[in-house]
Amino acid sequence: MSGSSAPDRGQEVKAVPGRGAALRLELFIDDLRASLDFYGRVLGFEKATERSGGYTPLARGSVRIALNLRSDLHEGHPIQLAAHERPGRGVEIVLEVDDIEAMYQHVVSEKWPRSAELTARPWGLTDFRVLDPDGYYWRVTSRE
Repeated sequence: MSGSSAPDRGQEVKAVPGRGAALRLELFIDDLRASLDFYGRVLGFEKATERSGGYTPLARGSVRIALNLRSDLHEGHPIQLAAHERPGRGVEIVLEVDDIEAMYQHVVSEKWPRSAELTARPWGLTDFRVLDPDGYYWRVTSRE
């Protein structure tokens, strides 16, 4: 295809600097206490470090997220929401766990509502889905 920016199959891809990368999601939330309860009690994240202000880093194994107060965003910030919008719309956050059955039973025991119950999927993984207090959509899944 002419004009396509995707490399042809078999074409060598140039090395990109900084290959040693990691991903951290920063979620903008309304209620820090409610979010800390969900991420700690329900999903098993722990505070990674103490920070001042509304920025709160959390970790579970090698997974890193940070909670930020939405109220701290300046007016006109590109991720400010309109009144009718749900945070993270169009994004599914996936948490892979070693023991999906035990994780599911834990979430059930914490009485957290599920958006989808534990299900074996056609692609070979088993998962369930939950929404955090702000509406971020999480798929908790077995590992590939």
